Amino acid sequence: MRRTMFVVGRNLAPVVQASCSRGIAAVQRRRLLSFMTQTHPSRDPQAWLAEAEEAVVRALAARGEATAAQLSADDPRLAERLVLGAGTHSEASASVASRVLLLLGVDGRIVRGRPGGSWTSSQYRWSLVDTWLPGGMPDQPTEAAQVVLVRRWLAAFGPGTAADLKWWTGWSVREVKRALAAIRPVEVDLDGEPGLVLADDQDPDPPATEPWAALLPALDPTVMGWAGPGRGWFLGGHGPALFDRNGNAGPTVWWDGRVVGGWAQRGDGEIVFRLLEDVGDDAVAAVKAEVERLAAAIGPVVVIPRFRTPLERELIS
Repeated sequence: MRRTMFVVGRNLAPVVQASCSRGIAAVQRRRLLSFMTQTHPSRDPQAWLAEAEEAVVRALAARGEATAAQLSADDPRLAERLVLGAGTHSEASASVASRVLLLLGVDGRIVRGRPGGSWTSSQYRWSLVDTWLPGGMPDQPTEAAQVVLVRRWLAAFGPGTAADLKWWTGWSVREVKRALAAIRPVEVDLDGEPGLVLADDQDPDPPATEPWAALLPALDPTVMGWAGPGRGWFLGGHGPALFDRNGNAGPTVWWDGRVVGGWAQRGDGEIVFRLLEDVGDDAVAAVKAEVERLAAAIGPVVVIPRFRTPLERELIS
């Protein structure tokens, strides 16, 4: 969804592929062909790209799995460089291999597997999708898959709004309206705004639970399930400190179902946090216990989020 990675079960992967990744793949293919035309105007970009894609597929079939560097060594075409955003302030270059792997991934033909080094490495091994899903990614009609995904979203994140769905999926307004029309959710009051829930999910009083603390990482799906205004019920006024300017969530501290602060990991591995409201001694003790548990789980590894937020920058300074 919007090129953000969500971890789903095998039964839901074909739904995400058909409802979201298929559209992303079409956009990425057009962009890559444009980059190729700018870099090598004399080539037939479509034919050249098709050959490069098949070269990757053949190499992965022979190797079983491989990194981008290994694939580039197998076929010199993949080691070539592309100019991205030529003539703009953001002009950069990228290897053909990295862009082709991205395209084949969102097309559902290959899978990104384990990293090449530690679990925090950004150099991954790739393999054919059949390695993970025997028989490949099952094909589904896009519109039917969108209906399934909206139903699953409402079950997990409802009540929410059509604007939340549009932001989360990256779909057009028309696509969101079409999927909602097929589901026919019930409209409820959401802090003065119209919200949507499934017809069988209208219980206003969920079972009571004991207060709990949690430290969620950057871009956690719980925080990223709604668009900006839709997060108010659990985020309060803490958004400016915990999100970057592009709407990416940083590490958050939760107490009893609400975001009450943020946390970060310093260069020496120490986990530090700051509460942004008074939640009482019991909550502070519970958060400290979560910090100790997380520190034990991570060990000496330092995890640096790609998107830095204002509070995180303050905590590590």
